[in-house]
Amino acid sequence: MNTRERILETSLRLFNSFGEPNTSTNHIADEMNISPGNLYYHFRNKGEIVGLLFQGYERRMLELLSASESRDLDVEDMWLFLHLAFEIIWDYRFLYRDLDNLLGRHRLVRRHFQRIMRRKTDTALSICRGLAKAGVLRASEEEIDSLCRNIVLVATYWMSFDNAVRPRDTNPGNVLGRGVYQVMSLVAPFLDGDQRVLIQTLGRRYIV
Repeated sequence: MNTRERILETSLRLFNSFGEPNTSTNHIADEMNISPGNLYYHFRNKGEIVGLLFQGYERRMLELLSASESRDLDVEDMWLFLHLAFEIIWDYRFLYRDLDNLLGRHRLVRRHFQRIMRRKTDTALSICRGLAKAGVLRASEEEIDSLCRNIVLVATYWMSFDNAVRPRDTNPGNVLGRGVYQVMSLVAPFLDGDQRVLIQTLGRRYIV
């Protein structure tokens, strides 16, 4: 791994651990045992590091969204899809834990994040409409539209909420599982009885 890649890897780890606003380029250089000048040789400023890390997040999230749109998903598929989405969110959780602040300071990131939010909503609509077409989900178009906005809302702010409620539980399996179950609980009232039972079965270990 070259120095540039190590800087990105170290920055991501520090941002996730302490928050991007609380981590300076001096912190990153000190953690790597390199001079600030060496870091600035590879990156002009911290904003450039944030932008490149965001590109990695964006690439992974768009790949997942594209894959989910290529076929109809059942309820178990939706659970797996959400888990994979939350894994990406966890890997780049610094983006979500200080989202408003970060988007206010990084215009390019804000513009691309807005596109991803729209894409997430479109994907949720596609999945829910597919479930409705299969007779698994029973809801009007207006209800589906509201449901999908709520799905994206909860998924976007789950990390901040869960961290505020359970700051000592940093086990990613627990955090991700609770997030997936919380999103699926939004869908459950619109599902037939057997599918609601399936959600309860899948999420039993996360119900508190």
